[in-house]
Amino acid sequence: MKLRDYSIALLSGILTSLAFAKFSLFFFAWISLIPVLYLLYRKTPKQAFLLGWMAGFGFYAVLLYWIPAVPAHYGGLSWAFSFLTYLFFMLFLGVFWALVAWFFSQVKQTYPRAVWLVAPCIWVAHEFTMTHLLTGFPWGLLGYSQYQNLYFLQTASVTGVYGLSFVLVLFQCGFLYAMIFKKRSPFFLVLALVLLLHVVGFVGLKDIEPTADSFTGAVVQGNIPADTDFSRISYQETMQLFQRHLDLSRKAQTQGAQLIVWAELSVPLCFSCNYGIFPVFIRRLTDFVEETQCTFLLGTNEIAQNQDQIFYFNTATSLGPDLSPTFYYKMHLVPFGEYTPYRKLFSFIANFTHAIGDLTPGSEYVLHRFQGNEFASPICYEIIFPDIVRNFVRKGAHFLVTVTNDAWYGTSSAPYQHFAIAILRAVENRRFVLRSATTGISGIIDPYGRVLDRSHLHTASIHTGTITPSSSLTLYTRFGFGLTYLCLTLSLLFFILALVRKRP
Repeated sequence: MKLRDYSIALLSGILTSLAFAKFSLFFFAWISLIPVLYLLYRKTPKQAFLLGWMAGFGFYAVLLYWIPAVPAHYGGLSWAFSFLTYLFFMLFLGVFWALVAWFFSQVKQTYPRAVWLVAPCIWVAHEFTMTHLLTGFPWGLLGYSQYQNLYFLQTASVTGVYGLSFVLVLFQCGFLYAMIFKKRSPFFLVLALVLLLHVVGFVGLKDIEPTADSFTGAVVQGNIPADTDFSRISYQETMQLFQRHLDLSRKAQTQGAQLIVWAELSVPLCFSCNYGIFPVFIRRLTDFVEETQCTFLLGTNEIAQNQDQIFYFNTATSLGPDLSPTFYYKMHLVPFGEYTPYRKLFSFIANFTHAIGDLTPGSEYVLHRFQGNEFASPICYEIIFPDIVRNFVRKGAHFLVTVTNDAWYGTSSAPYQHFAIAILRAVENRRFVLRSATTGISGIIDPYGRVLDRSHLHTASIHTGTITPSSSLTLYTRFGFGLTYLCLTLSLLFFILALVRKRP
């Protein structure tokens, strides 16, 4: 092991991160793993683990460079402590890449040729594990890097984002196989598969023809700074922010919008609160709905009381012309943001910051209704979990609305990465997605991943588009994680066989 080896592994991880938004050099994801995979093939399992750890650290350190600013700026933590926390988190995430490298090296010792076919399975197994292990954190799945590669992107309707990751790794493994064993035919087979997927995606792209159910939807971006504390600013200032959203909604309604979306935490709204400014805002919204017959999807904070205990919910609330609101309570909360996971283990964190909430997760998938069609409203962080959105669609959602607050991340890569992930959810399920973000990026995405309209960061704006509901289900929506289960099975099978039949 030389310093050069570690440097190459680190560079490989960094180049992979540059394929993601906001850098968006998506073609890097087709070649960036080649250097580290070549190194791993010539190393022992222990050496491979260390090199994989270095590559993973480099990948996440650049991909998530924006993390330290959040607890430092909004959580009251020192920059030194925030950076140390970030460093520890990057080292932890790097372990997942290290385990991929270790599994790869173990299989390689017994199956030096077959390992190049098993490697994509190991990669997908690792991404699936990241999605579900502990609280889950599927933010940096390799397939997300292809959100601009429109033709290849269509593969996600069959395999989900994991299938994109599989093909990306398979392509690089095919190249290395041809280089090491001097056989070109396997690489050309993989190349033919990649070209075929692009051609199928190109042929499959269709214009969305309006139907009798089509309508005009609008997302409102009020541009409310993340450090706005509604409990401390004056009544007049709060009313001005509310009026800004109402004026933007009026403008959207005059452009034909029938469904209007306000972002998470855009203004203080609570339908279950009968005190303070809340009844005033609800009454004005109700008046607007009665006058225009529009439907609102709003990010609200609701409460419920059980004896002496009060529960707080991050909520997506739909208010239609019948004035009977429906509530969806966010089920997958942000760890260390909206709640403290494994409270007994991490209770000490409360001594360092006041910024961790104490919200209660919802327990069921609730759909809203609009003009005879049901729609889902995954909130913020939930959009990064493929199974949550897929379950909404399987329960009957004909289109998707997501509200979020990405103001915490300023002009960093985070809002761009979050928006790119929403594009994958649209393609996987062939559903329109309306996305409203407090300071951006807001926009409308069609079922093929084409962005019909989108905002700039830190601007007040509205964005409208024609939405066509759909009840059809993609292969991915129907069968879900078939590819991932296959990859998990093959990875485990080859690993066990490699241990049993281990060569000297």
